[in-house]
Amino acid sequence: MAELLYFTGTMDCGKSTLALQMDHNHAARGRLGRIFTSNDRAGESVLSSRLGLEAEAIEVKPDFDFWQYVVDELTQGGRIDYVVADEAQFYQAEQVDQLARLVDELQIDVFCFGILTDFRATLFPGSARLVELADRMELLQVEALCWCGERATHNARTVGGEMVTEGEQLVVGDMVTNAAQVAYEVLCRRHHRRRLTAARARATLSPEVLPFGGAL
Repeated sequence: MAELLYFTGTMDCGKSTLALQMDHNHAARGRLGRIFTSNDRAGESVLSSRLGLEAEAIEVKPDFDFWQYVVDELTQGGRIDYVVADEAQFYQAEQVDQLARLVDELQIDVFCFGILTDFRATLFPGSARLVELADRMELLQVEALCWCGERATHNARTVGGEMVTEGEQLVVGDMVTNAAQVAYEVLCRRHHRRRLTAARARATLSPEVLPFGGAL
């Protein structure tokens, strides 16, 4: 039976790398699939990993219809055995419903990858719907770490190293601190609550209380 699976974790835990590996494994067994993504850091219509791997993908915009796309492909003689859907947190709730319909009515496996919550620790609409509909949800085992060395559980948005909690939910950035740009980093819950980012910790804490020999 086909399944709707959701692989999730914080930023920097290897979701996109796993998405690319999943596509490779299924394609190596002769299965034909499609890769989808939305607002990838590398640009439009690309699924990229922080390790430097990437693949062409179909860009999912708010008005994209998964069901119609797949039906059109099948009607024209195409074949789709599975779908890899990265950055699924950015999908509309109705698009997740369309993915579930592919599983239930067309027996197409759907593998979704994304983060659960935004920089305000609030569920993304796409992630919330996947939690409600997925046959199975798996927390990725590659643990991202907070600057303190504890397991990171929250995503933080920073500007000039300072954590911000207001603004648009979708602002594409990367996990590289740059005073002139929006950036992201992962924090444990304690430091997310305190808004204590790596830059602030470096500026305010003595080397004796910092992990890893005083280095960040």
